[in-house]
Amino acid sequence: MEKRRDFVKKMAITTAGIAIGNKLSAMSAKSYRNIIGANDRIYTAVIGINGRGGSMCGTFAKQSNTRVSVLCDVDTRTFAKAIKTVTDAGQADAPRTEGDCRKLLEDKHIDAIYIATPDHWHAPLTIMGCQAGKNVYVEKPLSHNPHEGQLAVAAARKYNKVVQMGAQRRSVPVLIQAIDQLHKGLIGRVYFAKAWYTNNRKATYLKPGTVPAELNYDLWQGPAPRLAYQDGLIHYNWHWFWHWGTGEALNNGTHEVDVARWGLGVDFPSHVTSIGGRYQFKDDWQTPDTQVIAMDFPDRKSLMWESRSSNGRKIEGSDRGVIFYGDNGSLDTDGDGYKVYDPDGKLINEVAPTMNQAIQGRNTTSPGVEWDSLHIANFLDAIRNNTRPSCDVEIGYKSILGMQLGNIAWRVGRDLKIDPQTGFILNDPEAQKLWSRTYEPGWEPKV
Repeated sequence: MEKRRDFVKKMAITTAGIAIGNKLSAMSAKSYRNIIGANDRIYTAVIGINGRGGSMCGTFAKQSNTRVSVLCDVDTRTFAKAIKTVTDAGQADAPRTEGDCRKLLEDKHIDAIYIATPDHWHAPLTIMGCQAGKNVYVEKPLSHNPHEGQLAVAAARKYNKVVQMGAQRRSVPVLIQAIDQLHKGLIGRVYFAKAWYTNNRKATYLKPGTVPAELNYDLWQGPAPRLAYQDGLIHYNWHWFWHWGTGEALNNGTHEVDVARWGLGVDFPSHVTSIGGRYQFKDDWQTPDTQVIAMDFPDRKSLMWESRSSNGRKIEGSDRGVIFYGDNGSLDTDGDGYKVYDPDGKLINEVAPTMNQAIQGRNTTSPGVEWDSLHIANFLDAIRNNTRPSCDVEIGYKSILGMQLGNIAWRVGRDLKIDPQTGFILNDPEAQKLWSRTYEPGWEPKV
């Protein structure tokens, strides 16, 4: 165990390094883009523009030497606002619109696609994009189920395309710095990470309805087996139904758990458990609104994620965040800054947030535009230089798999034993059935 005076001495050295590191952390998205240099223009298509995509199309349009060529959505009511977002961002010519993503994939001029569809479309469309020769930025989670994630990794490698998952924290300089310090022993051996998310979501009730004339509901369902349309499902509440969504665990938990796994330096768990339920309301939700997922990893390391979707009281003063515990202290982060504590819980150092905009942890369209811009810039840089992006498809797969296994454990009502070399479920045929899903005939993803 490191003595307190040695710990403080190490922190003095680290703080000097942080002062230098903050010059990097303060780097704007614009200066980050300038590093890339003026290479060939990248033509992009944004697929899914009702919520998150409606914000990101403008962020893409602001990138250096990049053009948003196509806006795609199954709901024509989304187009006017998204076109305005792109032109307001400074793009001189308005993008064209398309209602069917399969048609835009045939466009040879499109270099990259951005996917902000419902979860059940993420991996199938990623695979289709790679097969069509497109690079792919896909929002979290990478896939609706583990098998699809495997296929997405295989497609990226087979067709040699850049695939970035939307885990923006991977491209934030100050967090890169914090994780690097963890790996260098800032708080000793890091053995436990606690992550959380809170919100105050309301009850959701579905009822039979008529498909709006502007909505192509059949294409919205896409790979998922067909179910009758219900009012209240589209465009957001599909998150809470297993047929299309993955619950809060993958909707928001992916972000913090990705950081936690990154800091712990782990890949696949050996043991996964989950407790919780739909406790706040008696409504139509299928996924938990209150959930704890815990994972054990080799080398005596653990990770725990806690979620309260319908009770907004913050944890440790933050609506979401991560705490790392080591044998010589702890490190907290809830945004793009972090705090370091000694073994007695005394604050030793604090690195303040460097972004101009405060992070809005519960914002469903963009918690931080500067984070988004950095992550997009990293994606475009990877395309231009034929390198792996900061949240490469394989990193994304590993980060979502633990949470998908947590959901599977909750659905079957028991702990899961996992092969830590592969992430596969061991000796549980019932749980294994949830490793994949059934598809609408003709929509089965293949690599």
